[in-house]
This record gives sequence, structure tokens and C-alpha cells, in this order.
Amino acid sequence: MAGDNRIDRSRRAFLRRPLAGLVEGRDRKDRRREADRAADPWRPPWATDGFEDACTRCGACLEACPEGILVKGDGGFPEVDIAQGSGECTFCRACVDACPEPAFDDPDSSSPWDWVARIGAGCLATNGIVCQTCGDVCDYHAIPFAPEESGPPVPWLKTDACTGCGACVAACPAQVIKMVHRPQR
Repeated sequence: MAGDNRIDRSRRAFLRRPLAGLVEGRDRKDRRREADRAADPWRPPWATDGFEDACTRCGACLEACPEGILVKGDGGFPEVDIAQGSGECTFCRACVDACPEPAFDDPDSSSPWDWVARIGAGCLATNGIVCQTCGDVCDYHAIPFAPEESGPPVPWLKTDACTGCGACVAACPAQVIKMVHRPQR
């Protein structure tokens, strides 16, 4: 109808809803995945498969991390927590160089880890709100945005380009990006 000035109240209500409401609306699979992640902590880059056996929990890697993202985790073992420090791993190798034990693989001959980002269902862009924060902070161009016919562009993850640095996780305003193990081919 031409000249119809009625307000679409459902859209306004969506925008007034707190972002936490999007996160709280996660399904059981998301909660189960988070529980699995807690059982499989995010270790520092280049940590060996037998990291817990080799690590003496001396804290040298925590002190050496210039980004401040390494914290003492369960049992005193170092874990990555992107909510701390700069919010991303720059793969500077400081943790590897600081460790006196054989707890890390050689950075020159192996990849840092098999973690990649996963964008959850509460993503603002997939819910009709313009947001490209994750793509803007990704230095590796792993999160391009696909144009949509009706609505803002939506992100998709190029797992081959994702390094698992965590920058997108820290920057996501809805906090729906999580780190998961790279899918097996």
C-alpha cells in the first residue's frame, strides 16, 4: 500500500532484545559442543599430542605470551582464552621458545593447531541485522560475506583459510563464534 507509514513492531522488538537473548536461544547441540570443548581444552599453538605429559606447568609460556591470551587452565595447564589480552593469537612462537620442556612441536614443520571458527545460529547477520565484525577483524580473509536477496550479507567460513587465531571470537558482538576442531576430510 503506497504511503503506508505503519511501523513494523516485530522488527523493532527484535532490535530491542538483548544480544544475550540470541546466545541463550542456542539449541542442545551447541551446549553439547561446548561441553565437549571443555573436555578438550584449547592448548597453546604447536602443543604436542602428549602436551599434558611433557608440560611441567611452570608458567613460562604464560609469561612469554605477548598477547596475554594464555591462562592457567584445568590442572594448571596452559590454555588459550581469547577473552584475555589482545583477543587473538598472532603465532609469534614466544610460548614455544619459552618452554624448557619438549611440550611443543617444531613450528617450522607443523601447523599451530587444528582449531577453526564456527559461526553459531545467533549470528546477527544471519538474523537480519547488518554486522560484518568477524570479517573485518579476520586478517586471513577466512570470513567473506555472501550477498543475500533480502537482507544483509551473511558470513561463511573458508575453513582452509582459517588459522584459528580467535580474532573473530573475541570481536563477535553476539558471542556466537566458537572454536572447534577442523573437520576431517
